[in-house]
Amino acid sequence: MPLALYTFGHFIRPAEDAVNDGFRALNDPIFARVNRSEGLIERSGYASDPGPQPWGAGVYPRLYEERGDGWSPASLSLWTDLESPYALTYSGLHAQALRRGREWFRQGDWPPLVLWWQTDDADRPTWAQGAERYEVLHDNGASAFGFNFRQAFDRDGNLTRIDKRRVRAGRAAAGSIGVP
Repeated sequence: MPLALYTFGHFIRPAEDAVNDGFRALNDPIFARVNRSEGLIERSGYASDPGPQPWGAGVYPRLYEERGDGWSPASLSLWTDLESPYALTYSGLHAQALRRGREWFRQGDWPPLVLWWQTDDADRPTWAQGAERYEVLHDNGASAFGFNFRQAFDRDGNLTRIDKRRVRAGRAAAGSIGVP
């Protein structure tokens, strides 16, 4: 049973504003690192970009406000376990980008991501499912339907903790790959 991960960020300024140049400069190197990450099964692409095929029509959560730029940073991926995306998120280049997030993204009570166990190994999650689970996490808090790293659930729907030893091992493996 793979772990689905949907992330969403809403820019403070329109997407093409120069204030977002730092984000755009990090985007491709971070995705290159994601693509080499231990534990990644695959990730969705975007209809507007070359690369992996998108998993359904692009859908954003209700907090998204269209301002004429037509997009906001989001990702959708499948993982083998909780520790792999955690290690990627909070280390290396991605962690550096997170530290700069206040420069680019609206702050508020919305979560930065939602996780859930995809019950059918053959099915990929869709962007619409990610946005729905993201909204449910925001509205109702963590549950087996949608959770975060702080309040995680295992494949059986029970609260669990991230295995920090496995995270350290994942970070060590990432270091051997090299962070762009």
